[in-house]
Amino acid sequence: MDERDAGADGEESSADDRRTTRRRTLEGTAGIAAVGTFGSAGAVGAADRGRTPQEGDLEEGPLVDVHCHLIPEETLGRDPLSADDLVAWMNDNGIDRAVVLALDSPESYPAPASSPWILDQVGAYPDRLIPFCTIDPRTLVYGEDAAAGLLERYVERGARGFGELKAGVPIDDPRAERIYELCAEYEVPILFHTDEKAMTDEVGLPGLEDVVASFPEVDFLAHAHGWWAHVAADVEAADLGDYPDGEIDEPGRVPKLLERYDNLYGDLSGISGWNALTRDPAFGQAFLEAHSEQLIFGTDYIYPGQEVPQLELFERFDLERSAREAIRYRNLEDVLR
Repeated sequence: MDERDAGADGEESSADDRRTTRRRTLEGTAGIAAVGTFGSAGAVGAADRGRTPQEGDLEEGPLVDVHCHLIPEETLGRDPLSADDLVAWMNDNGIDRAVVLALDSPESYPAPASSPWILDQVGAYPDRLIPFCTIDPRTLVYGEDAAAGLLERYVERGARGFGELKAGVPIDDPRAERIYELCAEYEVPILFHTDEKAMTDEVGLPGLEDVVASFPEVDFLAHAHGWWAHVAADVEAADLGDYPDGEIDEPGRVPKLLERYDNLYGDLSGISGWNALTRDPAFGQAFLEAHSEQLIFGTDYIYPGQEVPQLELFERFDLERSAREAIRYRNLEDVLR
């Protein structure tokens, strides 16, 4: 969650080859079969689910939001957001399904939205809301068995992924790495928020790269300032908590890391994601085209009345059908077990 929202060379195989192999493997699993309803969940079933069918549904397939929240109480001058509120907003804006992220770290939000609470709240909308869970890595102060027991319980209750991981530790902290190991064991993807306060890293993202390379079996969904500032090469420490502007003269670490690691995805939500695409529209167009297989639509919707520019994404950028489908729902199919 963006706090101010309201977001190979030589003989080695290419990233495209690795992604194709990975997709074939995933499509052969039971998990992907369960999630595969995304592809048939467009206009055909929209009215039955209460969502207003949108022009282009049949051509583009469903729209799935990888980054939404439920908030139990008023904070920061913002009203709470219930499951009913979220689904009504989805209906109004042509969103078929949404991932709902837990927030349990003090750095994540003033009003916590715990994993058990999220799992309870989404129960009324099993065909619309997809719950994720989270565990602060500092919970390991109680021992690894405690954290493992929590994750097992959450997965058994229906959690499909892990996030929003937004804790005040370095992204390569040993405690965080134990969480990554647990997610590998339970085969759940991780959506993380990196900035100057949470899941921190240095300019150039060396910690993030080490994590992604060390856990190739885990899909990582990258979000927020610290990640999206690196869409350009000229990054300073202050940019890790800000929204850099101006044209992009040289691509940065984000496109390079996406090319190198097929288990890394970009969550397009929040002000940070939109800023990365629109600060240089020509670059944003080329970036979406080049990396459509590893980018996922998201909004970071967290309070009623929030302005969400991502709803204009497919009008703002002219993408081929295959790229639109990948960003709208296919890539999320790939990462959900």
